Amino acid sequence: MKVKLNIKKGDTVKVISGVSKGKQGRVLKIDAEKGRAVVEGANLIKKHTKPNAENPQGGIIEQEAAIHMSNLMVIDAKGNATRIGKKIDEKTGKSIRYSKKSGEVIK
Repeated sequence: MKVKLNIKKGDTVKVISGVSKGKQGRVLKIDAEKGRAVVEGANLIKKHTKPNAENPQGGIIEQEAAIHMSNLMVIDAKGNATRIGKKIDEKTGKSIRYSKKSGEVIK
């Protein structure tokens, strides 16, 4: 199933619902097929691990779990959570993303 994605890896996003509501972070990874994203510092889970080369002691590790895209909003340059629009740039002719709240281009 092909899903239309407005969020990209590296975007700063705000969690708008769920356990991590209100938290902000950078998108680390996106799973387009499932429509989910991993956000830095949000939706933390505890994972029990056996001893390995990375973690010779083993034990319980806290790490980020995936959040559904519908629970995320991109933050624009002014720091506001906003919806995203796409338009064609007059100079280059390429599609660009912009903030629907402030009208600024999102990089």
